[in-house]
Amino acid sequence: MTSLNASLPLSGVRVLDLSRVLAGPLCGMVLGDFGAEVIKVEHPERGDDTRDWGLRVGKTETAYFNSMNRNKRSITLDLQKPEAVQIVLELARQCDVVIQNFKFGGAEKMGLGYEHIKAVRPDVIYCSVTGYDSSGPEAARPGYDLVVQGEAGLMAINGKADQPPLKFGVAAVDMFTGMYAAQAVLAALFERQKTGRGRHIEMALFDCGLMISAYYGLEAMLMQKDPPRYGNAHPSIVPYGVFDAEDGPLVITVGNNAQFERFCRAVIERPDLADDVRFKTNLGRGSHREVLMIEIQRELGCRSRQLLLQRLKAAGIPCGEVLGLYEALTSERAVRGGLVTQQPHSVAGSTPVMAPPYRLDGERLPVRHAPPELGEGTRDILTGLLGLDEARLRELKALGVL
Repeated sequence: MTSLNASLPLSGVRVLDLSRVLAGPLCGMVLGDFGAEVIKVEHPERGDDTRDWGLRVGKTETAYFNSMNRNKRSITLDLQKPEAVQIVLELARQCDVVIQNFKFGGAEKMGLGYEHIKAVRPDVIYCSVTGYDSSGPEAARPGYDLVVQGEAGLMAINGKADQPPLKFGVAAVDMFTGMYAAQAVLAALFERQKTGRGRHIEMALFDCGLMISAYYGLEAMLMQKDPPRYGNAHPSIVPYGVFDAEDGPLVITVGNNAQFERFCRAVIERPDLADDVRFKTNLGRGSHREVLMIEIQRELGCRSRQLLLQRLKAAGIPCGEVLGLYEALTSERAVRGGLVTQQPHSVAGSTPVMAPPYRLDGERLPVRHAPPELGEGTRDILTGLLGLDEARLRELKALGVL
């Protein structure tokens, strides 16, 4: 183990990642980012489903796959074969955490459910990711991000009032579920240090999707109906959102009454709006949103974005440009922060990989392993951890296990 790895918080923790697609793999990636050794188990031929989604990188990876699988090793096992299940159980005996998101009952049917893993590793932290409550009537329903975005009311709060329901730009439910799952695993690991006891963590996409509604959700409960949709504007704060300057969009967030007064006097040069009793408080501005926004947009639309940004910053009002995604990824801010790395690749030469967002003691956590090519770690892990020799590996390969 290198000194770099030894300095990471989860150094010495080993994770067996049996999951695929997004939520489970993101949980595993978070643990890997913090220094855990993550062993990703995949089908020998097709691997994780996302190896076939989106833009291709090399022979076995895609941008989609790479976004959720840095800091892992990949081994290939056909879990429909008993020899493969036995190997997983042997690996699980040496792992602190197991993550799985098989279809309802799938892990148990294969002999890899919580009780099976607990039998070989009593203090295991076992994380199951499902679509719906595993004890409820919808337990057998498969979980899909887009379906849950619809069912959890998220599409109904996204976009403008005159538009049909709109999904998030990324798989937000999957991603939140993965992050919530990682938090639960970390809490269980912390508890295990004190008690020596493992846990079975169960995370459902629907549960996590509902949590994303946050303040919108609580307002809906108080109102007993859906809150209005405001698109890029804020439901409670005015003016706050995306506005069109003379030469392009920008974000302006006027968060309090003092900022609003400075905005009117120093930015758009409309002291009359600052003095108008209707707009003195945020509640008043919300009640007269339509009238105020017409005046504000008129003033912003006849000034350049650069001028407005200069004035807004001088007035202490949070603001920013609206960038394209590529423009944001290649911006000076992103480059300076080391947020996108170039990792070596045996076929592509190199490939972009996001860096972990975490900083500890002033240092960003590293990309220790690029997203793995399918099965790149099979030999190393099975010989190193389980002591299988080359003859046994050849035998397992001939049987279609590897």
